[in-house]
Amino acid sequence: MIPSTSATPAPVAKPRLTTSAMIASIASEGQRTEPAPFGHALVREGQRDPRIVGMTADLAKYTDLHIFAREFPERFLQMGMAEQLLMAAAGGMAKEGFIPFATTYAVFATRRAYDFIHQVIAEENLNVKICAALPGLTTGYGPSHQATEDLAMMRAIPGLTVIDPCDALETSQCVAAIARHEGPVYMRLARGRVPLVLDEYDYQFEIGKAKLLRDGKDVLVIASGLMTMRALEVADLLAADKIDVGVLHVATIKPLDVDTIVASCRREGRLVVIAENHSQIGGLGEAIAMALLQARVMPQLRHVALPDRFLDAGALPTLHDRYGISLEVMAGNIRTWLG
Repeated sequence: MIPSTSATPAPVAKPRLTTSAMIASIASEGQRTEPAPFGHALVREGQRDPRIVGMTADLAKYTDLHIFAREFPERFLQMGMAEQLLMAAAGGMAKEGFIPFATTYAVFATRRAYDFIHQVIAEENLNVKICAALPGLTTGYGPSHQATEDLAMMRAIPGLTVIDPCDALETSQCVAAIARHEGPVYMRLARGRVPLVLDEYDYQFEIGKAKLLRDGKDVLVIASGLMTMRALEVADLLAADKIDVGVLHVATIKPLDVDTIVASCRREGRLVVIAENHSQIGGLGEAIAMALLQARVMPQLRHVALPDRFLDAGALPTLHDRYGISLEVMAGNIRTWLG
């Protein structure tokens, strides 16, 4: 197993948070955001392609699909609180030539409807796009709503493309890309007011391609999803300590861009940190570790990930500190690993 955080520095004392922080935005204070990038991007794709339909299981407002529903009420299907039915019906719509975007929470899409995704959608290689909100530790409502193992589950399904976007820009770009991509896709979904960071890096999403956002001679952080945003923040913070941190963003978990990752890890003398908003079991970390092992590339490797246990309920900032994915704790651990 990849070495991970065994003991984290004690976080700086913070004000007591209210219950509303359980569903707080993942944006930092004062950070630029965009509202509902998924919903607005899907409207644009719907205007371009009349085959696109939006489907949900009683969560249109909470996946931003309500924006598409307002624009195209005749192409919006509300399936009720029945995620298995949602996936089965999406498969049927795809068989009839439509391009269904099926949305719900990630816990319901994966744990509750796994067999239907596996048998109805993936085995038939149907053109269904599953867009799943609240991935990883992006809600404080406890294990019933925290999809900390979704990437492991979806990576295991043959033929399924798995994507973990970072910010509002990439979410919009991913919607456009997967609408044109033939085949089933599972995409993690950031909703509401989503941070905007990748526009500063002239970023363009491509399915199956990792992108080096910034280079660094001391540390390379390989990250996906919101942890790419954290890695960029860590790089800025550690620059004050004269620690040079590079960030390689891996939005596509499957198919993995093995060539770029292995080439980036061949540089001798720098720490490689894999960072993911997911369990340490079965996600990006294990996928990269296997790729490096097969290529016989052995950098000094560390893993920032969620522990292999059921996580607590509570305020998100507190939980991010507790489980090692906050800016302060991640930066402190990298300082420790560098000695």
